[in-house]
Amino acid sequence: MKKLFIILLLVSVSIHFAQGVDWIKQNYVKKDFHIEMRDGIKLFTSVYSPKDTTKDYPILIVRTPYTVAPYGEDKYPTILGPNPAFATEGYIFVFQDVRGKFMSEGEYDNMRAYIPNKKSNKNVDESSDTYDTIDWLVKNIKHNNGKAGIWGISYPGFYAAMALIDSHPALKAASPQAPISDWFVGDDMHHNGAFTLSMSFNFFKLFDQPHDGPSTQRKPGPVYDSPDMYNFFLNLGALPNVNKKYLNGEHPYWNTLLEHGTYDEFWKSRCNLPYFKNIKPAVLLVGGWYDSEDLYGPLNIYKSIEEKNPKNNTHLVMGPWSHGGWARSDGGSFGDFTFPENTSDYYNKNILLPFFNYYLKGIGTFDLSKVVTYRTGDNKWIKYESWPPADVEKKSLYFSQGNKLIWQKSSGSENLYDEYLSDPNKPVPYTAQFYDSQQMYWRTYMDDDQRFASSRPDVLAYETNPLEQNVTISGPINADLFVSTTGTDADWIVKVIDVYPDSTKNLPSAPSTVKMGGYQRLIRFEIMRGKFRNSYEKPEPFVPTKVEEVKFKLNDIDHTFLKGHKIMVQVQSSFFPFFDRNPQKFVDIYSAKDSDFQKAFNRVYFSDKNSSCINFSIVK
Repeated sequence: MKKLFIILLLVSVSIHFAQGVDWIKQNYVKKDFHIEMRDGIKLFTSVYSPKDTTKDYPILIVRTPYTVAPYGEDKYPTILGPNPAFATEGYIFVFQDVRGKFMSEGEYDNMRAYIPNKKSNKNVDESSDTYDTIDWLVKNIKHNNGKAGIWGISYPGFYAAMALIDSHPALKAASPQAPISDWFVGDDMHHNGAFTLSMSFNFFKLFDQPHDGPSTQRKPGPVYDSPDMYNFFLNLGALPNVNKKYLNGEHPYWNTLLEHGTYDEFWKSRCNLPYFKNIKPAVLLVGGWYDSEDLYGPLNIYKSIEEKNPKNNTHLVMGPWSHGGWARSDGGSFGDFTFPENTSDYYNKNILLPFFNYYLKGIGTFDLSKVVTYRTGDNKWIKYESWPPADVEKKSLYFSQGNKLIWQKSSGSENLYDEYLSDPNKPVPYTAQFYDSQQMYWRTYMDDDQRFASSRPDVLAYETNPLEQNVTISGPINADLFVSTTGTDADWIVKVIDVYPDSTKNLPSAPSTVKMGGYQRLIRFEIMRGKFRNSYEKPEPFVPTKVEEVKFKLNDIDHTFLKGHKIMVQVQSSFFPFFDRNPQKFVDIYSAKDSDFQKAFNRVYFSDKNSSCINFSIVK
């Protein structure tokens, strides 16, 4: 198994962009420091400065919980900065172990809550730690030009985002990439209250270990009894069995997580979206349309900044990438699909490097539109001055008899519905690929062929007639379901799918086993844990067989469904083991027993009274 920080892009970028230890050693000098924060805690910080001291350089920072290795002033990494061009351009590169991780002192806190009104030096958070770090750097590191920037991917992206709040005057540019914003509603650990089982277990078994003091080491994780991800998590049973069989109560955050099964103050305090006010640095938010971990974060942090700062200098870039894919591949393909250009190379050369060069070095130009997205389906870069786009037409697709999606409500008052048996002991898999159970998830499932699911009796599938013209959907998709269940709780998963014509020829660059005729390409999905349908704070049971409305938002897309294709919507009640199983009984799932899991008949209704549909915006 690869080291965790490589899998998640936890420190920097992959070997794909490797510059070479020897070149860096020849051109940069490394110094290690223990920078003291306002409360006396010292954070381990490695600084790489250009050997050419005839000019001054801006400071470019990464703050990470995933180690700033290699440790030792005689040890150098293979790359500095987001891509090799940065080291060639000349920056002072700073890498810091955040509070309570590896060589830094203090106590670690996952998604440490921001403290709005700090009353003493004991009130510290990631915003204050970043402020104190920048303050020390500009005063103590020679040959800096007084300007600092910060960037990071995933968790380091979260720290880059937190640097924007109460920012240091020297912080002139920040690029939070795949940043976290809310771990209960939309990022990483939960979606609408549903727990991301395989990802959370495989992440925290290594990451969530006690920090007994500065250390460069991490303990190994538990031994697995099955290489098959689906079988491993199904055999695991109810969530309390995780501690009984594997973690043994030794992982503090996992234990805390199980104690907070609703959107209580523990989760609310860790949501950073309310605090992006008075943002002064230039901001470049980056995300991937196929990011299974933190797609919610960049979209909603951008929205928060736009709403709270009428005058801001914030840009959003969304490309056809998985989590951090812009930094570890050329972006020329994803899953079974190829693109006419290397999208990551385009972004790194034409967007990221010019952004930091302009705001930190004052060279070149940077006239990027507010929002730049890579529109899938059409496979081209699109520029917008607002997001979601303004020039759109609101449309709806309604479920109808005969597994049809239609552009108007069904007529007639009869209570029409489709029904399926949802069995938590035979959950619908989220992908047809079941590989090493120690991995967090199958990385390319977010545009996988869904024919494996549509053939199951516990998955409903509705589709349009072949489209008579291209249809481009840009922005969020809202699901509006009228449902009932014979249980007292249920999950509802909605998937939006691009169905290729049966006559579609196989792609020359795709694997020989992939048949593109009739391919059901996943475009977007989302889950709603039914008991949270009215409130994340106060869950409610379903009344068996009572028809209820369940509404939730799917993350944004920018996708063209081409002429001759069909739009399909699938509805199901499990997505395993990416999400944990719902017992279909109104209980605290984190303390559920194996005996709580029960079968249930779930219905989805469509009529003029109970018109299940999806709502979206079409680009004019």
